[in-house]
Amino acid sequence: MLSVLIQTLNDEERLARTLASLIGGAVEGVVRDVIVCDTGSTDQTHRVAEHAGCLYVASGGIAAGIRQAKGDWLLLLEPGARLGEGWIDEVVAHTARQTMPARFSRARGSRVPFLSRVFSGNRALAQGLVISKRQAAALSKNARSAEAIARGLATKRLDAEIWVAPVK
Repeated sequence: MLSVLIQTLNDEERLARTLASLIGGAVEGVVRDVIVCDTGSTDQTHRVAEHAGCLYVASGGIAAGIRQAKGDWLLLLEPGARLGEGWIDEVVAHTARQTMPARFSRARGSRVPFLSRVFSGNRALAQGLVISKRQAAALSKNARSAEAIARGLATKRLDAEIWVAPVK
């Protein structure tokens, strides 16, 4: 079972796109819960989360979301990211046999030219992160954001694709 965590700040439209791509995982019984960790939104982010049946955490940041997650594995996503077909089987297979974190492969239409990536800076969470709850909880003690948890981790590459969230 998988808990999905999405850290937001004024991301109502982007959050809706990401949640739509998770519906298949919920129907299949893979996604146990979705937790939206808000960092001070002034838009309708809380309404989008509540209408979708997500747990909305308004204080305590990503660490509070990790503590409330029910799954043994977590999927950290940026608002606006969309998972491609086949992600469910890939994540289930990975969590059954691996202990290390994993990231998705960028969808072809979502790939950025090499020099653009080098000069724009790399977002550690751009390709999502599948990580055990235990490891995420340990990392969250020193990290204040989902991005900080994802930074610098050795990960396996999943064959499933992700449409990376556009830069805000």
